[in-house]
Amino acid sequence: MKDLFIFLICLFLISTLKSQIKNEENAIKTSIHTFFEGLQKGDTILLNSVINKNLKLQTAFLNNEGRGILRNETRKAFLTAISSKNPNDIWMEKLLSYDIKIDGNLASVWTPYKFYFNNEFSHCGVNSFQLFKNGNIWEIIYIVDTRRKNCN
Repeated sequence: MKDLFIFLICLFLISTLKSQIKNEENAIKTSIHTFFEGLQKGDTILLNSVINKNLKLQTAFLNNEGRGILRNETRKAFLTAISSKNPNDIWMEKLLSYDIKIDGNLASVWTPYKFYFNNEFSHCGVNSFQLFKNGNIWEIIYIVDTRRKNCN
């Protein structure tokens, strides 16, 4: 009887922990979805609701000579580009999957993607998001992505 009781308590604790992790993963996905919704709409207010004031952005790619390039972008330049987006242009980034790792108030998310401009394929790659849980909000603090034309 004692063993059954201990087993049931362990089962309950494991179930509770899995539920908490799932809730955090859903909150992280919500922040990332909000980010892309703001990107598509050109809505910097929406973007600002999920990005940290010290957001860092980088892109890694190969130039025409095959040399690795790491391009930095400031938060301000990013928001300016988004706010000046032509409202008739359709930006759609299709996330193919999520690999989420969480430790306390820090999360890392790996999302392979395909990007479409005005419904035509533009490029693909991977986004790597770092998020910080600030109160009840998972804020994006760092984004680095890769960009390539060949998705194989």
